Amino acid sequence: MTGSGDQQTQFSIHSQEKTMNTTANETVGFVGVGLMGHGMAKNIVEKGYPLTVIAHRNRKPIEDLVSRGATEAKSLEELAAASTIVFLCLTSSREVEAVINAMKPKLARGAVVIDCSTGDPTVTARLAEELKALGVDFADAPLSRTPKEAWEGTLDAMVGADDEIFTRIRPVIATWAGKIVHIGGIADGHRMKLLNNFIALGMGALFAEAVALSRKVGISIDRFDSVIRGGRMDSGFYQTFMGYVLEGNREAHRFTLSNAYKDLKYLESMANAATVATPLASATKNSYAIAVAGGGNGPEDYVPHLADFIARLNGLETK
Repeated sequence: MTGSGDQQTQFSIHSQEKTMNTTANETVGFVGVGLMGHGMAKNIVEKGYPLTVIAHRNRKPIEDLVSRGATEAKSLEELAAASTIVFLCLTSSREVEAVINAMKPKLARGAVVIDCSTGDPTVTARLAEELKALGVDFADAPLSRTPKEAWEGTLDAMVGADDEIFTRIRPVIATWAGKIVHIGGIADGHRMKLLNNFIALGMGALFAEAVALSRKVGISIDRFDSVIRGGRMDSGFYQTFMGYVLEGNREAHRFTLSNAYKDLKYLESMANAATVATPLASATKNSYAIAVAGGGNGPEDYVPHLADFIARLNGLETK
């Protein structure tokens, strides 16, 4: 493994000459090998990139990745020193900031930090400026789709990055993404991700209320579904949502209610800063707030379970 001092020199030379590392020279670090990150990291190492990972609470993903050829770091500083590109796949901007601060002493000039979390764009822009002062580049590449697509390497990625950095990081992102869209500059990926999640989570809130109302007026969920499924209102999101509501599969769409609520709060903050009235976004946020405040704040309380909270709010029995 290259020593930290040698790596510092290597990156400094690359920066001065304004050249990019070739794909063959990239070494990748990954922080956050949870529901999405495990599959992403699996694809990175299986497609030929040297990969360094670090454990948090659950060791099973780490042990699996090490068995596939990854190296386990004992600290975030060790992971940073070993990596030319570091992916972060964390819960929120708060965790992202904490991890970056821990890595800063060993991040070498010319390295790139890529935040795949759903983050607050204002924090993203600030962190990018802080890293720029250290000679470290930043990109935001949040995700769309589910852990199933993460494992298959067919996620969607919306990337905010300078053109030169996007060209450099695209081949690595392509190991786990089937669709990659360069949205714009730094923080534009996170802005687009909030818009994307508003649409998806807004549909979830509509579905939850619609099935509750359907039951209240005497139309069974089966009959409701027989009209929507296969029609113009059908979608992949509808099908995973109904995978729980209709079929009882609690893991049909593994995105937590807590994360949904957090994303909608970020969206509302972005709208406030842009002076945009968002009555629908605020109503959607409040639907998820009801669920989280009502006990749906656990690691296995997922978005389709919103239907239960709305049902109980209306005096209906749930599973």
